[in-house]
Amino acid sequence: MSEAKQDEGNHEIPAPKWRERLQALRKVPPVFRMVWECAPSVVSFGVVARLAASVIPIGLLEVTRVIIDAIDRHIWYHSALQKDFWWLVALEFILASVAAMLGRFLTFCDTVLADKFTRYVSTRIMEHASRLDLTRYEDPRFYDKMERARVQGTDRVMLIQMAGRLIQEFFTTVSFAAGIIFFSPWLLFFLIVCVVPAFLGETHFAFLGYSLSFNQTPAKRRMDYLRILGGSRESAKELKLFGLGPFLVGRYKDLSDRLHYQNLQLAERRLLFGALLTLLGTIGYYGAYAYVIYQAVAGVLTIGQLTLLAGAIAGASTNIQAVFTTFSGIADQSLFLTDLVEFFAVQPSIRSKPGALVAPQPIRSGIEFRNVSFAYPGSRKKILNGINLKLEPGERIALVGENGQGKTTIVKLLTRLYDPTEGQILLDGVDLRDYDLDSLWKEIGVIFQDFMHYEMTASENIAVGLIEEANNPFRIRAAAMKSFAESVIQKLPKGYDQLLGCRFEGGVDLSGGEWQKIALARAHLRDAQLLILDEPTAALDARAESEVFKRFAELTKSKMALLISHRFSTVRMTDRVLVLKNGTIAEQGPHEQLVKTGGLYAEMFELQAANYR
Repeated sequence: MSEAKQDEGNHEIPAPKWRERLQALRKVPPVFRMVWECAPSVVSFGVVARLAASVIPIGLLEVTRVIIDAIDRHIWYHSALQKDFWWLVALEFILASVAAMLGRFLTFCDTVLADKFTRYVSTRIMEHASRLDLTRYEDPRFYDKMERARVQGTDRVMLIQMAGRLIQEFFTTVSFAAGIIFFSPWLLFFLIVCVVPAFLGETHFAFLGYSLSFNQTPAKRRMDYLRILGGSRESAKELKLFGLGPFLVGRYKDLSDRLHYQNLQLAERRLLFGALLTLLGTIGYYGAYAYVIYQAVAGVLTIGQLTLLAGAIAGASTNIQAVFTTFSGIADQSLFLTDLVEFFAVQPSIRSKPGALVAPQPIRSGIEFRNVSFAYPGSRKKILNGINLKLEPGERIALVGENGQGKTTIVKLLTRLYDPTEGQILLDGVDLRDYDLDSLWKEIGVIFQDFMHYEMTASENIAVGLIEEANNPFRIRAAAMKSFAESVIQKLPKGYDQLLGCRFEGGVDLSGGEWQKIALARAHLRDAQLLILDEPTAALDARAESEVFKRFAELTKSKMALLISHRFSTVRMTDRVLVLKNGTIAEQGPHEQLVKTGGLYAEMFELQAANYR
């Protein structure tokens, strides 16, 4: 059985140690700072309203005590009602009305705060993710952490509401406790002792729930992937032709059943032990209540005092349990905040230094790789090993070689999506790491082989090449004309305003070649000093490819150009060809020279040319 299967089938539920549980509460303050940052006025009004709401219950009980004792004296001793009696009745009505209004207001505050917090955190996650290193996105563990952070960012709204309730419950408990302590401190102590076991039990199962959810993340991601495979446009053809439906459904059900068994196992244990521990709290309440009744029967307490204490005991018992339960819930939620806080703590290693240089305009001496090697983090295998090359201003070079030889890695190093493991990459004699990243990227235009199909309008799909020009239709159309995307867009029902793709209603999908022309328009729009094209005509037919390269000279005029292609008809249009093998430059030179040399390049060229004879 594979390791993945073992993980998914593991029914053991590991429990964090208590030290780890308490440490998780450290994650709460950073989240509260986010709450304050997203809506300071809403938080302030909410806290004030909760403090007011917390003292009203004991106020109502005290007013009720005075009213009942006044009635009792009036009935049994035939004394006149005290002068302020009806004002006390009016005060009770006012307090009850204020409590009801505050309840409505707090619900409003919670709703507004939840919406603001969700939008705030979701935006921060997007912003932070966009700054992280590319290598992070190539690590499955990072995807698990980011997925948990994304879910935590939107699902931890309950934590905010719990924190508000905890404030209100705590001060309500204090107000009730003050009334009980005045009569008997031991009575309050008895109530608390009976509630503590239920709190500890709830906390224990809360941490078990977090551990289970944490371990289930990889399986849940697989389930999401299977759902996508089972209902996406991209997989629909093979799904039907290969009869994959039952297979995918079976895999999904297997994972779902495993997770359901684990969740049910924990829920059953929580039900059994939780019910027994909750019974202790009930015993505490009725024990205190019986004692107060006994004191009233013995004549120690008046009817009004009995009413006050009975209400205070009921309120204290309920709120003590609520405080512990809410605190337990916050501890539970804080565990789920671990990945959210840790996600924001991850900082990119590839970033601009303080006082970084602005990229040169124009580039004068070009770009140079000096003994550059690269290996992915955690791997000893070098994708590139001792690469030395120079790209002069105005020069066009091509990278060729079999798949996996490091061509795209060179592009990612050149664009500083990666930093070299060894060696240096120089721009005008200065290490790339000394330049400001944003200014460097503005001088580079890249079209990757796996370029994005944005589910946006045709105009926006081109504008992503230089987003500052999104509202400049003249430059966008000029770029489309240079890449031959204009003819594609003219056929669309809404032209440049046509939504592309099939994800949203009204969208129109394009063929692979048509999408590639849109992508090439981005490169024309960017008008950068360095142009990098990774298989720019891979999806084009022979005629379309010929048309594109009629404009290739215009596109790369007075620019440095790096071209990756398996088509030698494209490669031969460059000034120099570099042949990669085993992470090194095996050959380099003009096309004609390499063909005459009879080496690796000539062999690859001959194999491809033979297909057209």
